[in-house]
Amino acid sequence: MTYSPETARPMNELAEYLLRNEDNTLTRGERELIGTYVSYLNDCHFCQSVHGAMAGHYMNCDISEIENFKRDFAGSDLSEKMKSLLTIAASVQRGGKNVTPGQVDAAKASGATDREIHDTVLIAAAFCMFNRYVDGLGTWAPQETSFYVNRAPMRARDGYVASIVQAPQ
Repeated sequence: MTYSPETARPMNELAEYLLRNEDNTLTRGERELIGTYVSYLNDCHFCQSVHGAMAGHYMNCDISEIENFKRDFAGSDLSEKMKSLLTIAASVQRGGKNVTPGQVDAAKASGATDREIHDTVLIAAAFCMFNRYVDGLGTWAPQETSFYVNRAPMRARDGYVASIVQAPQ
């Protein structure tokens, strides 16, 4: 992101809107969990670590719970609505045409609104782009989970746009 602040800014603004916009019936934690899960499926260490820590922060749960959600959300205590939205997110990760009418119907039957389904698809699609951008550039990322967990309160306070730094002149 420091290499090209011209592209970093709109990408971080998109993340800010998708994940932190208050005009949304999905909680910040739920939206972060969608991004985390897609990043996990894409094997993007940096994004699943950052957003997993954020999901844990917002959902008031330990990072080990987030790890368990990534590995087996279907067997977790997440709501049926959230499970159905994560199923849709996984289909988007494989390719947008993989989302089925049955998945959408199941999400609606579990209480998801059209807007929540829309936002799930958009978050999943955006995270596919973010993951490919980060990994395609070979971005270095700390391996220690504690690095991300310790920074989550600051990121929750300051948001994603504040994380843009200018490249050295």
